[in-house]
Amino acid sequence: MRDGVRVVAAHGSCDAQSIARLEEALTMAAWTHPKVVLDASGITFADSSLLNLLILTHRAGALRVAGPRPHLQRLLRITGLDAVLHVRATVEEAAAC
Repeated sequence: MRDGVRVVAAHGSCDAQSIARLEEALTMAAWTHPKVVLDASGITFADSSLLNLLILTHRAGALRVAGPRPHLQRLLRITGLDAVLHVRATVEEAAAC
């Protein structure tokens, strides 16, 4: 936790087979903190499972996404989620917005 903001870091693939642990972490964070930052810099692959989780978490509270790699930035852009979510380059920037 940084300055009252819960930071959840994700690593590796975020797909239907691997999303459960991240889902649990983000859900718990959203229930217990007014602002949650997903440190997405370690995500190497993402599909619609992650996008769905981001939408659900955003609805539950103030979600920020920090440091997405180019492939995730592209997914967020082509789905329009970059206009809905607060996406920033660093965890510090995401926590501050």
